[in-house]
Amino acid sequence: MGVFKNLSERFGSRDIAIDLGTATVLVYVDGRGVVINEPSVVAINTETNKIFKVGREAQTMMGRTSERVKTIRPLKNGVVVQYDVTLHMLEYFIKAACGDMFFRPRVMICIPGSVSDVERRAVMDAAIEAGARSVQLISEPLAAAIGAGCRVNVPEGHLIVDIGGGTTDVAVVSLGGIVVSESIKVAGDQFDEAIVRHVKNKYRVHIGERTAEQIKIRIGAVYEHKNIKTMKVRGRCMTEGLPKEITISSREMLEAMKDPISEIIEAICRVVEKTPPELIPDIINNGITMTGGGSLLAGLDRLLADVTGIRAAVADDPVCCVVKGMGKSLSRLSDNTEDNA
Repeated sequence: MGVFKNLSERFGSRDIAIDLGTATVLVYVDGRGVVINEPSVVAINTETNKIFKVGREAQTMMGRTSERVKTIRPLKNGVVVQYDVTLHMLEYFIKAACGDMFFRPRVMICIPGSVSDVERRAVMDAAIEAGARSVQLISEPLAAAIGAGCRVNVPEGHLIVDIGGGTTDVAVVSLGGIVVSESIKVAGDQFDEAIVRHVKNKYRVHIGERTAEQIKIRIGAVYEHKNIKTMKVRGRCMTEGLPKEITISSREMLEAMKDPISEIIEAICRVVEKTPPELIPDIINNGITMTGGGSLLAGLDRLLADVTGIRAAVADDPVCCVVKGMGKSLSRLSDNTEDNA
């Protein structure tokens, strides 16, 4: 096996970890670190049914294409909804990460905690068909805990809240495994949808998803604050059908995102209620560890602390926590396709 590994590395094949997210794909190559961080978007020519752009280049086309071009996000809520498109996207990213491969790489992929056996199999089959020699799955909150630096292999409880693009995973991790968890289909995409609804209802202006995402990133907030930020937004007036510019403030975001944030808080409370009493003191001592892009929403850590009474902190580099945790777990890979999530 050692000889095979040396030959594999010499000819360009290395173990890789893929965070196959609803909004973003991150790829970690053993020995090199995170080499790809791109949107999980694909552009297809509808006349030829051929894929011609993937990732960031495809994302720039969203909402701006002609009838000849369609942009697709082939994953929804962390699972494959368009198999063929996901397959081509995986092929593109595996080749971009590994180059011309003499040996096919072994691949680790993370999945949300609530996926079905059919959904697990779809991910594994797509990766094998896309060029992986073998595939191993790992639960997303466990990978996030490892990437955030939690001591997951000791008998000590850690409460992880991983807010991605399509799902939020809440889990208590101890002794290298998940003790109790819950995965809900409320995350970054639902934050964007809530902002679209707010602008539509208050200003009678229709904006696109990408505009909503920029609002979330620049002035999104969920906790009462004094330093109010404003942002000029352009959209289509729903009354006149003409372009219109409005100015919205960060304080409006508190009301706009109230519903999705409430669902996340309720999920956290349910997980804490199901946690064995022996682990509660650990959780109080260690606090809530927040990972994923959604955790960067201004004031969310303070809101969680206020509501739960448990200190909350955003991990260092929360967007990359999952893929970095997978990178640390690559030594577990073996040449089989058994699921060890």
